[in-house]
Amino acid sequence: MTALDDAGHAALARRIADAAGLMGDVYKDKCLRRRIGVRMRACGVHTLEDYLAVLQRVAGEAERLRDTLTINVTRFYRNPETWDALARSALAPLWAEREGRLTVWSAGCASGEEPYTVVMLVAEIARAAARPEWLGRLHVDATDIDRVSLERAAAARYRSDAAADMPAAVRDRYLAADGDDFVVLPAIRRPVAIRRLDLGGDPPLRARYDFILCRNVVIYFDRAMQERLFQTFADCLAPGGILLLGKVETLLGPARDRFQLVDARERIYRRTA
Repeated sequence: MTALDDAGHAALARRIADAAGLMGDVYKDKCLRRRIGVRMRACGVHTLEDYLAVLQRVAGEAERLRDTLTINVTRFYRNPETWDALARSALAPLWAEREGRLTVWSAGCASGEEPYTVVMLVAEIARAAARPEWLGRLHVDATDIDRVSLERAAAARYRSDAAADMPAAVRDRYLAADGDDFVVLPAIRRPVAIRRLDLGGDPPLRARYDFILCRNVVIYFDRAMQERLFQTFADCLAPGGILLLGKVETLLGPARDRFQLVDARERIYRRTA
C-alpha cells in the first residue's frame, strides 16, 4: 500500500471499488484506500493489482469489500445529549404539530440501533403527552448498503453493550433480555422498514420526509458527493422538517441556504426553504 499516493494507484483503487459494485468516485481517497488495505491484508496480497485479481476471481469477496467499506459502529442512544436536544428542541414540537404523523429516514442506519432509537424517542414523547396511540402514525425508513448490517437490523437482537448509553427506564420499557442479548420489542420494531439503499447512487425511497438523520456517514464521501447528498436531503424534507448530522459533520454547499441551524453543538437543522 506504500505507493497508493501515486495517481495511477489511486485510480486503480477506484477501479477496485467499482468492481465491487460501489461508486468509487464518491468516497474520500484516504477512506477508500484504508478499507481496501484491510481486505488486501485479509487476502494475503500486497499490491492493488493482485487484489483486483482476487476480487475478480473469488466468490463473495466483492460483498466482503462492500461490508468493510461501509462498516459503522453504533449503539442505542449513542451520544445521549444529542437525543435529549433533538427531543426537546426539534422532534417533540414537530411531532405535536403533525399530530404524530412523522415519516423518518435513517440514512446509513448500520445495524439498526439508530432507527429503533428514533422510535423509542417518539414513544417516550407520546407517553409524556398521554398520546401512546400516536406511535402508530410513525414510519421510519431505515436504509444502508451493508447487507450484514441490514440482516442484524432485521433480527433486532443486540449484545448488552449496545444498550450502554440508554436510560435504564427506556431500556426496560422497550428491550427484552434474552440470555446475554437484548431484543427490541415488537411495538418498537413495527414502524421500521429496513431496505438496502446506496446513498452514492440510489434515489430516496420517498419524495417527502419530516425528519432525516444521517450521522457519521457523509464524512466518508468527498466534498462534491456531500453537497449532492445535502441537496437531496433538502429536496426530500418537507418545510419545517428536521435534519440531524453527526457531531463531526457540517452542512455544506448551496443546501445550507435552505436550512436554519437549530443546535450548532448537536448538528440539528430545520428546513426553511
